Amino acid sequence: MVSRLSPTKLELTMDNESWACSSVEKDLTRVVTKLEQLHENAAADIGDIATQMSELVEVLSRAEQLVTTLNSSTQVSQDDPMGDAGGVSMQVETEPTAPQRLTERQMESIRKAISRCNERVQKLSTEHRDLHGSISKIGKAIDRNFSADFTSTMRVDVLQDEENLMLLNKAIAKHYCRQGMDDVARTLIRECKMSPEHAQDVFDSEREFADIYGMWVKIQKRDLTDALKWAKMYSQQLSDRHSLIEFRLHRMRFMQLVSYGLESQREAICYARLNFKKFAVRYEHEIANLMASFIYLPSGLENSPYKHFLGQEMWTELSFIFLKDACQLLGISKNSALSVVVNAGCTALPALLNIKQVMQSRQVLGMWNGCDELPIEIDLQPEFRFHSIFACPILRQQTSEDNPPKKLTCGHVISNDALHKLSVGHILKCPYCPVEQNAEEAVRIYF
Repeated sequence: MVSRLSPTKLELTMDNESWACSSVEKDLTRVVTKLEQLHENAAADIGDIATQMSELVEVLSRAEQLVTTLNSSTQVSQDDPMGDAGGVSMQVETEPTAPQRLTERQMESIRKAISRCNERVQKLSTEHRDLHGSISKIGKAIDRNFSADFTSTMRVDVLQDEENLMLLNKAIAKHYCRQGMDDVARTLIRECKMSPEHAQDVFDSEREFADIYGMWVKIQKRDLTDALKWAKMYSQQLSDRHSLIEFRLHRMRFMQLVSYGLESQREAICYARLNFKKFAVRYEHEIANLMASFIYLPSGLENSPYKHFLGQEMWTELSFIFLKDACQLLGISKNSALSVVVNAGCTALPALLNIKQVMQSRQVLGMWNGCDELPIEIDLQPEFRFHSIFACPILRQQTSEDNPPKKLTCGHVISNDALHKLSVGHILKCPYCPVEQNAEEAVRIYF
């Protein structure tokens, strides 16, 4: 099985780790989002607390000024002309308790300010405590995705066969060739002592894709020369397939010339007259909009509705559309066999580890015979499906070489296991229609 392939090469290990990092990153993103929200809320709450404290300081300041004024008005100079008697009389007035520092209204304002501040602080403390719970889940996600023991899902015996090991090395070499890394592929071929026939097949089978891949890289670097030559060479085939890539390449080249400014205006016009003629009927409206871009040349396209053509996103999108359409036209896969196997295995690995843990805890390891089947169904995405699959409508299981689909004389199809279970001697009654037939007349079919 794909998911039980023992990853002995560095690239397989790196892809597995990349998938695990992506899974943990999702949990981390959620925590970062919560942290940013907490930061915004905390900033607002702290601002409110600062405002409350400023108001409180202002209240206390006014109260202090009032006390100072009252004390000043009751002091008596030692040079009072009233003499001793007057001095004694005034001394009696200043020695009693000092005037009240805060009024009841001021005290109530202070109590309200302190209460509101306490509420804000309590809210911040609660939100901060909740965030700790989310952060702790990241550690659990790491433990869940970065398992230290993958031996329970491996088939170590697979790579003990020389032919299987050669096929793995051949798949890795082809992957390098598709990426234009011929030197690395040759080094691998030499070190694993691959036969000349297999080595030649590696380069011959991937040469077409290597050329397409080189154009894909150049498009991302904003070089359309090779891609335009390729599109011109396969123009009729692309037109028959209703592909948009040829027009999009010419459109991007035209906008690239326009973006150079007034000095490239004449060249852009000549390019449009030469290359847009064949698309005039199908893309008449869009071509007219493109020609209107000349209006913005004096001020620059960066200040116009056409500024999105200057962004890297448009070039990246164009490169992937080119890769997809080119591979479909040439009948080759845009993904290497190695990348498909590794990605499918990474998709299945969490489910396999979970079911293995459950089986070990319940001591039912015999359910997994480790040959050609899994104890659970792995729901792979459509991009990992390359052939038709038949599932028996009776037993609800996918057919295999040991349990092939069988076509009954009435036209209905069931699995071989279902055929034997429903047969009584040589007589079989179709589970979908009342036709009785000889079970031995069922014919194996191939998808």
